[in-house]
Amino acid sequence: MDNYAIAQGILIPFLGTSLGAACVLFLKGILKPALEKVMNGFAAGVMVAASVWSLLLPSIEQAEHMGKWAFVPAAAGFLGGIAFLLALDHIIPHLNANSKREEGPKNKVKRTTMMVLAVTLHNIPEGMAVGAVYAGLLAGNHKISLMGAMALSIGIGIQNFPEGAIVSLPLRAEGMKKGKAFLCGVLSGAVEPVGAYVTIWAASMIIPVLPYLLSFAAGAMMYVVVDELIPEMANEQRINIGTILFSVGFVIMMVLDVALG
Repeated sequence: MDNYAIAQGILIPFLGTSLGAACVLFLKGILKPALEKVMNGFAAGVMVAASVWSLLLPSIEQAEHMGKWAFVPAAAGFLGGIAFLLALDHIIPHLNANSKREEGPKNKVKRTTMMVLAVTLHNIPEGMAVGAVYAGLLAGNHKISLMGAMALSIGIGIQNFPEGAIVSLPLRAEGMKKGKAFLCGVLSGAVEPVGAYVTIWAASMIIPVLPYLLSFAAGAMMYVVVDELIPEMANEQRINIGTILFSVGFVIMMVLDVALG
């Protein structure tokens, strides 16, 4: 297996976040609410499709030897991923860009720091998802191809572009200098390659755990979609814009996975 190709695939999502964060260097002000709903809707669609085609279905297929119990790793891992993100939500202090309500334990952390932590927290499952797929590829699983893994990387990279902008532009609006806002946006995405490599390492230690890791990442991503992205894309006015872009993101990720997988 070409380690260079794998390294490229793991870094694609991080590149998407970094390019999105660079928007703060060229744009003034913050994102308009309608545009932010478009971005959140698109990201939610990509993550839901990736959870199904790139993670849950491969998890079930890899457990075919369990017969009628092949759903167990997918179900257990999925619920574990939900529980993991739920726990992080309560442990890590964070603040979503459009929210005035702080989440997590009470603290004296700066508002801008909590905004970065919110995006960083939600990037963890994306890194795990990419790592789990490449771990399957390295394990020689015939259900996962290099092109299929690359499709997941590209899909998450595309939806990470608006996420990078969503974190850097509000930081600039809070009074942070452009360079620092850009750096914070980049750092919020740095957790993705780290999460990917940790997941690959864990899978290499215990090969049978791979189906659980795939579904665990799916559960963690779905938590982000349901807990954050869908409420943000559907609140107040212009609900249809977020829904339409959700559908677009879902279809694009589905096509990438099926066509390249």
